[in-house]
Amino acid sequence: MFDQRKDIQLPADLPPQLVVVIDTEEEFDWQAEPDAGANQVTAMAHIDRVQTIFNEYGLCPCYVIDYPVASQPLGYGLLKDYVERGQCEIGAHLHPWVNPPQTEALTRPNTYPGNLPATLEREKLVTLRDTIRDNLGVTPVAYKAGRYGFGPNTASALRDLGFTIDLSVCPPLDSRADGGPDYRRYTAEPFWFGGQDHPILELPCTGGFVGWAGKAGLPMYQMGQTLRRFRAPGILSRLGAVDRLMLSPEGFTPAEHIKLTRSLYRQGLRTFTWSFHSPSVVPGHTTYVNNQQQLTGFLDSFRRFFDFFFNELGGQASTPTRVRDLLETLA
Repeated sequence: MFDQRKDIQLPADLPPQLVVVIDTEEEFDWQAEPDAGANQVTAMAHIDRVQTIFNEYGLCPCYVIDYPVASQPLGYGLLKDYVERGQCEIGAHLHPWVNPPQTEALTRPNTYPGNLPATLEREKLVTLRDTIRDNLGVTPVAYKAGRYGFGPNTASALRDLGFTIDLSVCPPLDSRADGGPDYRRYTAEPFWFGGQDHPILELPCTGGFVGWAGKAGLPMYQMGQTLRRFRAPGILSRLGAVDRLMLSPEGFTPAEHIKLTRSLYRQGLRTFTWSFHSPSVVPGHTTYVNNQQQLTGFLDSFRRFFDFFFNELGGQASTPTRVRDLLETLA
């Protein structure tokens, strides 16, 4: 998928860089079959719940927005204000089933944009890019495939359409069960791809298998999954052997955020991505936030991790475009 890949070696004394990426999208039932009519964006009226926190810490988040958000004033209204104030960056996030032109069959494999025919994937991305430009006044250069579905034709589409950053890789995700990608053998390290004429920066989600098992973590985790009825995954976690973690407030605790970050930092990672889905700012829209108590814990985890990252780890706030500029100077 990632042609002409070139790994990036970062200096050990580089302060860790924190990027925030929000999958900014409509509200829909994640367990249901794809529905082209599920395009409500009511949660976006409350996106200030997280933007206020970012402002407190001097963070400039990157909202990667999909077509329902980009095409409806309720979706993009607050974001346009943030853009005009210089408080955020805007990227593109392709959910094929709610993004015209809609000529494909509505199947689970087709919810991964990289599975679509090359021409259709490109046409949808053109529509999304142009809608963002027309309604928010910015042309996105960062892209995150919906459901992390980067495919064999995605790189050429990004090159041709002026994108310079991709955010789709998500270790240690494995979505093969319904036709998606397998990122278990990727790391959170950034890399270049696409060749020297139009290099694209891959800035993965931050995740991985951490624990004393080291490189044996993936096979040990897989073994634990086959023995779930004996509670093997929990036993392996308590023993410190292997945990499958992501730097996200959705489904992971502040202790796990810190554990993951410390582990990857010791391994040399210097770019970290805090990521989540925009509908989680309102209870009832995602499985992670179902009531006011969970919303309070969700938002509190932001501050707890940011306090750790900036105060204890000595990190710096960044954005996808700032990271790209930094890496170009270090090349």
